Amino acid sequence: MLRPNAAGGEPYVSKTANLRRRLERLLAPAEGRRLSLRERAARVEYQQVGGDFEAGFALYQVLRREFPAKYAERMHLRPAPLLQLLKENRYPRLAMTSRIRSARTGVYFGPFATRAEAEQYGNDSLDFFLLRRCTEELAPDPKFPGCVYSEMKMCLAPCFQGCSDDRYAEEAARVEQYLQTAGHSLLVEIGRQRDEASARLEFEAAAAAHARLDKIKAVSTRAAEIVHRLDLLNGVLLQPSHEAGHIALFRLAGGMLFGPVAFDVSPRPAQPSAVPETALHPRPAPPQAQSMEARLKATLAAIEVRAPRSAAEWMEHLALVKRWYYRSSKVGEIFFEDEAGALPMRRVVRAVGRVFKGEKPAADLSETAGDYWTFRAREAGL
Repeated sequence: MLRPNAAGGEPYVSKTANLRRRLERLLAPAEGRRLSLRERAARVEYQQVGGDFEAGFALYQVLRREFPAKYAERMHLRPAPLLQLLKENRYPRLAMTSRIRSARTGVYFGPFATRAEAEQYGNDSLDFFLLRRCTEELAPDPKFPGCVYSEMKMCLAPCFQGCSDDRYAEEAARVEQYLQTAGHSLLVEIGRQRDEASARLEFEAAAAAHARLDKIKAVSTRAAEIVHRLDLLNGVLLQPSHEAGHIALFRLAGGMLFGPVAFDVSPRPAQPSAVPETALHPRPAPPQAQSMEARLKATLAAIEVRAPRSAAEWMEHLALVKRWYYRSSKVGEIFFEDEAGALPMRRVVRAVGRVFKGEKPAADLSETAGDYWTFRAREAGL
């Protein structure tokens, strides 16, 4: 950042991989039509970073502070596509959106790579449920003729009181659980129905349930691993660091980014005891060196997190993560907490070494949330 020497002037803010070359170009004497800030800059402020993602996050923070009215335009931030379950409505429905209004206006799931992917995933998922797809505010009337979905038995038809409010709320809860577990809840439910039909020797019903399981798996595997319920989107992002012998840790909490924190990848030797050895008090056994897994947990726990100050800030952090995650080629690795709130620490420890050495991510258990839940279902015999 180049601070101007004139009062009221705007600073020049950018990022670069070569600070010396950038400053030589901007501050060199003007020649011809070349831009020069030599006579207008008062001082230079800079921040070292370890990679492009950290540079983008630092640039976002500086622009947000220096240009509160125009920083989003300067960053070219595009809101991440999301699916929203409108729970505040009397008859909840699923909708595609890219705007978070408030955590009180519904439950959000994402981020998806594109609007088309979010819409396709939402529409294909609703094929397994009886939730309404209309967007009107419903005033249930038994005289209302209904729509094509009610005629095809693909909706509970609350528009003409085809179901009770409790039955519709139960169906909405099933949809929410399905999205939150990337289809795993429905896999378990249909798998149980298949097994019960087989036990009753109803083989046609069992075959139909098995075919439905295959369709659910095909849909659930389309969701990338990052697709979560937003308030449960927790994890750790590993990035290179400019400090020798370190990597940078970002904590992802509820879709918000916190950090970075430099993490020393070198092993910590055990400190010898300072207690002198005597005949009555022999020297205690030397303490064991702290494992990298324990140090990672302690470092992540020390990162202070907070709730987003506004829906706009929440969307912006999510947009930064989404922009990096869906790149065809990206530096660094990310890991998410499971339904119990635990990180896959063994995988994280292995990834620390890869990020530090600049190696590409290894083929891991799953690339998508659907693959992970399918793996869990396969373990359960489904």
